[in-house]
Amino acid sequence: RGMQWRIGSSKTSVLGHRASRPQHSEGLAVFIASYLANETSLTNINLLHLSSRKAVQAAMMMSDVFPHIDFKREVTIGHLMLDTSSKAAELAKVNPPIRPREDVEFLWEALLAGELDWVVSDHACCRHEMKLPAQYSGNYFGKIWVAKSGFGGTEYLLPALVSEGTKRGMGYNHMARVTSWNPAQRYGLNHKGDIAVGFDADIALVNPAKTWTIHAKDSPSTQGYTPFEGLEMSACVEATFLRGQLIYDNARGLGGQFGGNGARCDGVDANALVGQCQRHHAGELVDAALADVVAGDGRNGQHPVD
Repeated sequence: RGMQWRIGSSKTSVLGHRASRPQHSEGLAVFIASYLANETSLTNINLLHLSSRKAVQAAMMMSDVFPHIDFKREVTIGHLMLDTSSKAAELAKVNPPIRPREDVEFLWEALLAGELDWVVSDHACCRHEMKLPAQYSGNYFGKIWVAKSGFGGTEYLLPALVSEGTKRGMGYNHMARVTSWNPAQRYGLNHKGDIAVGFDADIALVNPAKTWTIHAKDSPSTQGYTPFEGLEMSACVEATFLRGQLIYDNARGLGGQFGGNGARCDGVDANALVGQCQRHHAGELVDAALADVVAGDGRNGQHPVD
């Protein structure tokens, strides 16, 4: 109260937002949630949006203190890809805040070590005019505090995880577990998360060797911006199938029909899906190895869902 912050200081930026919600407060929240879970005899607890070293360390500590509780730990693609040096400034405002690079690196170490159970987009689409109303644009003093928290990012989850994860030695099987198998098992989606007989034929085909740059203007989203603006990806989602039906094709944009019971993997020819995508993309996407993966019996993530 009564403090005067100069325009452009860290207190009016992403750094200021981060300082208002420091890492130790996140760790403390983990302690409290875990203690209350124990007191109320909860057997499962999901610790979501872990964004810092202190939060992850607190989560691992609570697993040791309360071994009878089944803890699951989550990280978002935003916290894995962005840090406080982001040029997106207030457009990257989210809770928990974007953290310094050392926290980002620790999150990757924890993910690669198997200490984080799933990676999510935390998609919270917020149009530019809602994120930061026009009257606060320009060099408005302290606009980080009036900006809404959250941003969309579903379309960048797989490209970013495959692009950055591959550089760090993360295997496709691991990527499939943290984006599909693990969350499906946790939330009782027993027909989701794998390519196997009896499972819903929900498949995303990713080209792991296609370089492109993220630009909001190229997105079908009406959000109008993205804090991932300018990041170069080395992987691209070429097609998405929902219960065996093609609902997205990168070459043609959105399409297909949603809803209905659709097909499961025992009622759809996976090789036909591969052929369908090859026709759409002149064969650039699917090679023999990928065909084996899509046609395989990948129970428990034995085959990468790429």
